[in-house]
Amino acid sequence: MKSKTYRTYTALETQQLAKKLALLLRPNDVLTLTGDLGAGKTTFTKGIGIGLGVKRTINSPTFTIVKSYQGEMPLYHMDAYRLEETAEDIGFDEYFNGEGLSVVEWPQFIEDYLPEERLDIMIKTEGDNERVLIFEPKGAYFEYVCEELAR
Repeated sequence: MKSKTYRTYTALETQQLAKKLALLLRPNDVLTLTGDLGAGKTTFTKGIGIGLGVKRTINSPTFTIVKSYQGEMPLYHMDAYRLEETAEDIGFDEYFNGEGLSVVEWPQFIEDYLPEERLDIMIKTEGDNERVLIFEPKGAYFEYVCEELAR
């Protein structure tokens, strides 16, 4: 399957798309989010959290690198931006092979640690509120997830 593109026009629509996606995911799944600062990566992650029933406020883990949230399954929200100039492994395998869903912002900085099978999502801004989200499935399972999301 090739990539699938979505457009959202408000932060709420971005969160609703992410919520719908969250309902299709399972433990050990890995999502990567790329986009410029302010593109909506954390907004998208908030929608994932809503879909998983997370009650706590989700915010960017820029300084802590990883924040964990409890919902229907654990949500591991990672921001790899500060790892740009280091080869430090902070135990990614424990998260990627754990009992939760991992969402990785700035994945290009930890590319060597990412599993081959994952869902890559690029978020682009167009205007003040419009977002273009490009879903690129890596592996048959994520192709299935993308097909189901499009229904």
